[in-house]
Amino acid sequence: MAMGKRAIVYRRVVLFLLLWSALLTGTANAEFRFPMPEFSTGYEHEDMHLPPDALTPPWLDIALLTGVLALTAWAVLRRRSRNWVLALSFFALAYFGFYRQGCVCSVGSLQNVLNAYIGTGHVLTFLVAAFFLLPLVAALYFGRVFCAAACPLGAAQEIFAVHPVQVPKPVDAALGMLAYLYLGITVMGVAVGAGFLICRYDPFVGFFRLGGSFNMLLAGGIILGAGIFIARPYCRYLCPYGVLLRWIAIFARRHATITPDECVQCRLCENACPYNAIIPPEPADAEPRRAGALRLGKLLLVAPIAILFAAGIGWSAHPTLSRMHPTVRLAERIAAEEAGVYDEMTTESEAFREGDEPATVLYAEAHALNERFKVAGAALGAFMGIALCARLFRLSVLRHARDYTIDKGACLSCARCFKYCPVEPPEK
Repeated sequence: MAMGKRAIVYRRVVLFLLLWSALLTGTANAEFRFPMPEFSTGYEHEDMHLPPDALTPPWLDIALLTGVLALTAWAVLRRRSRNWVLALSFFALAYFGFYRQGCVCSVGSLQNVLNAYIGTGHVLTFLVAAFFLLPLVAALYFGRVFCAAACPLGAAQEIFAVHPVQVPKPVDAALGMLAYLYLGITVMGVAVGAGFLICRYDPFVGFFRLGGSFNMLLAGGIILGAGIFIARPYCRYLCPYGVLLRWIAIFARRHATITPDECVQCRLCENACPYNAIIPPEPADAEPRRAGALRLGKLLLVAPIAILFAAGIGWSAHPTLSRMHPTVRLAERIAAEEAGVYDEMTTESEAFREGDEPATVLYAEAHALNERFKVAGAALGAFMGIALCARLFRLSVLRHARDYTIDKGACLSCARCFKYCPVEPPEK
C-alpha cells in the first residue's frame, strides 16, 4: 500500500514536469518583436527601486524580530502552546505587517542580498542582513519558527486558515515546485537587472499599506480566500524564502514533535496537519532493499538527462523570460507602435519618445538583454531540473520508523497537531 501511494506521487510529479516543459517549450518560437540592431551601446536604464527607509530605529526592529523568534521557539518546543503561537502571530501581523508596512521583511530581503553580490552591488545594510539571517539561524536550531509566527505574510494566512483541508500529497508535491521556480526567477531577475520581483508582486503589501493597485489587492484577496481551505497557499507554493528555510530546517538541532512522550499509535494526528508534514510509520519490511537500490540507480541515471533537458527548455524560453525586464517590454512596445499595431501610447512609451535617446539605442540594449536571458534561462532550467530530481530522490527513500514523525522541511511549527495527541497535557 505504501509503495502504491509512492508510485502515484512519482507519476503526478513527472506529469507536472511534462506540463511545465510543454508550457515553456511553447514559448520557444515566440517572436522578438523589435528590429535587430547592428551595433552595441552603453545605454544604461534607470536604477531599480529599493524598499523605503525604516519607519522605526533598526535596533528596535531587530530586537523585536529576535524576541518573536525566541518566544515562538519557546512556545513550540517547551510550552507546546498553539495559543501562544497565535498570539505572537497577531503581534507580528500588527507590527511587521501593518505598522512596518511589510518592509523590510525577511522574504523581500533575499533580493537585497542577491543584489549586493550578483546585482548592482548596492550596499547591504545591517538591518536587511539581520532580517535575512536571523530566521535562517533560528531554523537551523529550532525549525521554521519564523514561518510559525514571526512572518507577517504567514501570520495573515494562518489566521485565515479556519477550515483547512489536506491537499492530496501528489498535488501538494507538484505545486511545491512552483516555489523553486519563483526562487530561480527571483535570482535571475536580480542578476539581469529586471528588478525586485518579490516586492513588485507581493500579494499582501497592498493590505499592509492600506492601498495599492486593484490587481494587487485582488491577488491578495484570492490567496487569503483560498487560504480558508488550503492553508497558507503562498507560503507553501510560492514563497522563495520558504525554500531556503525548508533546506535549513531539515538540519534543525531541535524541532517540534507531534507528541511530548512516546507515540501510542493512535493515528489521531494522521489527518490533523493541513501541510502534509506528518510522516506515517513505515515498517522495516515494506520494501526489499534491492528494489529500493534499483529505483535509486535508475533515478541517478536519468537525472543528468533530465537536468540537461530542463536547461534546454529554459534556454528556449528566453524570449518570454526576457519580458521580465522593463527595457525589453518598452522596446517591444515602441516597435509595435512604430509598426502601427497600437494607435495610442502608454505612459512609458510617451516618456521615452519625449527623451533624446533614439529607438535604435533602446533596441540595442533590449537585444543584448535577450542574449543574457538565454544563459539565465538555461541556468534557471538546470536549477529546476536539479530541484525536481532532488525531490524525486527524497520521495524514493523509505524511512523506516515505528512512529509518526515530523517532516522538518515541510513543518511550519504551527502547533496545530499538539491538541490531537492523547498524551499531550491540556493547554492552560
